[in-house]
Amino acid sequence: MLIDKVGMVRRTEVLVCGSGSAGVFAGTWLARYNIPFIILEQRPGPMEIGQADGVQCRTVEIYESFGLSEEVLREAYHILEVCFWGDDGEENGKGIERKSRTMDTENGLSHMPHVILNQARMNGLMLGEMERLSRGREGQGVEYGWVVKSVEVDEGKTKDPGAYCCKVVAEKDGEEEVWEAKYVLGCDGAHSTVRRSLGYTMRGDTTDTIWGVMDIYPLTNFPDIRRKCTIHSQSGNILIIPREGGSLTRFYIQLPVGSRAKDVKLTDLQSSAKKIFHPYTMDFADTYWWSAYSIGQRLATEYHKDYRVFLTGDACHTHSPKAGQGMNVSLQDGYNIGWKLASVLLHIAPPSLLRTYVVERSKTAADLIAFDREFAHKFSTKEEKEGDFVHFFVKSGRYTAGFTAQYEDSEITDVGTSTQELASACTVGMRFPSAQVIRFCDCKAMQLQRVLQSNGKWRVVVFAGDIRTWSHKQRLEKLASSLDSLVQRFTPSGEDIDSLIEPILVLRSRFLETEQAEIPDIFWPVTGKWRMRDLHKVYIDDKHYNSGHGYAYEKYGVDPQAGAVMIVRPDQYISKVTALEDLDGITRFFARCFIERGNTDEVHDRVGSIRSAAHNEGVASILPVR
Repeated sequence: MLIDKVGMVRRTEVLVCGSGSAGVFAGTWLARYNIPFIILEQRPGPMEIGQADGVQCRTVEIYESFGLSEEVLREAYHILEVCFWGDDGEENGKGIERKSRTMDTENGLSHMPHVILNQARMNGLMLGEMERLSRGREGQGVEYGWVVKSVEVDEGKTKDPGAYCCKVVAEKDGEEEVWEAKYVLGCDGAHSTVRRSLGYTMRGDTTDTIWGVMDIYPLTNFPDIRRKCTIHSQSGNILIIPREGGSLTRFYIQLPVGSRAKDVKLTDLQSSAKKIFHPYTMDFADTYWWSAYSIGQRLATEYHKDYRVFLTGDACHTHSPKAGQGMNVSLQDGYNIGWKLASVLLHIAPPSLLRTYVVERSKTAADLIAFDREFAHKFSTKEEKEGDFVHFFVKSGRYTAGFTAQYEDSEITDVGTSTQELASACTVGMRFPSAQVIRFCDCKAMQLQRVLQSNGKWRVVVFAGDIRTWSHKQRLEKLASSLDSLVQRFTPSGEDIDSLIEPILVLRSRFLETEQAEIPDIFWPVTGKWRMRDLHKVYIDDKHYNSGHGYAYEKYGVDPQAGAVMIVRPDQYISKVTALEDLDGITRFFARCFIERGNTDEVHDRVGSIRSAAHNEGVASILPVR
């Protein structure tokens, strides 16, 4: 699929302005679905030095879903502990002392750690995945050196789903070109041209507090220089973030009252740091990068224009960097919008799906700003009583790990009719947590969340209890029959039966007493180029030979006698929790998410081109390209 040129106008289905975290994530989804897209990037090449470095547990989980977590974990610094330092409390004290220490992330919150890895490397890994999926296809990828000048929407054409109603003017090497697209993503940062072109502004405030940040090679006798630390002293405050590689360390330094960001020099940061670390010595072998800024928290007045142009990342929310949320929230904006755009463009889902991006991510951004305002205030001000900041830090652990986003009721999040108590440790609208299970076909102990790869599939995760119990088996067989009808109703013609909706079975049976022949066919369907049975969809919650018992049912809050069904979106968020007997409820849910097979001829043409591309590359025939 090529970019069309109409006269002097270049045309593509999705034009992404900016190749930062949000843009690259959206592009990777579009490449996976084989949607024509172009990313216009002002830089002459890929990002070389990124300012962000904190990587939430949730973000590492997302990288795992793209098959990239091993690289992240191998290269990153792992934050396992946080130390809190303050003045020694004496009237003529000697300086700072360690007050307390705690684990960085509470036990059981995630199977992935909180890590530090430079944004340039994080983006590079995802950019590599995007390029791998594109495999050199013309009409997909990043074009560097383009400065976006303006964005317009032809409001008279927005109701036509096939209209190229967005016009973008961009300049490269002094020459302007005009682009037309069905959709535009504004991923172009805090000074977004896309946002300004639409007439939208940023609302919020900027404080008088000035902070400096520097990546340095420290020469010091401070004992916790390779631990994440907060230091509150009479001379100022510092946040220490050890960096990957074993030598580099980042300091966030609160500067004296009256400082102005534009007047700050590197020597000012170094002088402040030396005073704060007293009585420990602090010198600097080298400085890799530094900057100074005033803290501000702002939100865009709007997140979209006619649901054809969408703002993401810093283009619609800005905040301080100390809580380590910026890169994470931005890339999760792209992670949210990418699969939705692809689903609409392939006519899998109606255009109304795109409204959920605005509802979900604007709330997430508002929550981020509220948290950042409180975090920045508590970090910058003196404690009313010793330990207040430590208490706040521990209390905020779930937020900083990335696990508090909760999406509200919508066409793809069914809070209202869910039976939440059937999976009491899970929450509809939040990310699907993980627990150890045993893959039945090969006895491999693994994390269940790892099964939910970011390949565009919806999952129906069935907790069916003990298949050796007659009532449980009978209940499962009725559900399996209903699921078989359901997936055939919505799966595009000629595609594998699990290409859009993938049933996953989790049993609470004894591993050694279970036989494959007892499993309904829908959980081991015939798929792929070789038309083989796919045996990788059945898991058992039992004791493993080497890895112990995962107790997944307990961790999910599922009673084996009652069982539960969880519908999980392509981005690993829980859409619905219900009973195995709720056959009609499951069907009604998907009926409002999808365009029924046969309702349009174009979906067959578009999906057919994907299937052809997949076969030409020697991979299984699936909806998104793997």
